[in-house]
Amino acid sequence: MSQTLTTPDVDLIVARYIAVWNEPDAGERARAVAGLWREDGVEFVEGARFSGLDGLVDRVAEAHTAFVASGLYTVTHDGEVSVHDRLVVLTIQLAHARGEHAGDVAWAARVFLVLDADGRISEDYHLTVQPLPAA
Repeated sequence: MSQTLTTPDVDLIVARYIAVWNEPDAGERARAVAGLWREDGVEFVEGARFSGLDGLVDRVAEAHTAFVASGLYTVTHDGEVSVHDRLVVLTIQLAHARGEHAGDVAWAARVFLVLDADGRISEDYHLTVQPLPAA
């Protein structure tokens, strides 16, 4: 994928991106991170920066433990994806996984993925658009 992104390319990247946050197996999750991000990839979330594959594996594992492993949430997206050159924009969501609010969105962020010429994430920005409610 050295030129323009195609719809199947983008659909696959988004599906893999959403899946990595929901992956319960730590080894599979680490392999998925290595397949999505460049070795020198970086993610920016709420003023924090996570760099390199080790930092990104830890970041995804921490988010999985905090939100998904508990069974409280699943990671989804709103189905809308925009693409410009090698920039992919989507809205990622934490949806309630159970109870009377199952399926309702508890948190959302606009995600900007900057891809390299091979379709791997070089930069990943999360900008919260719906904060989690105060506990």
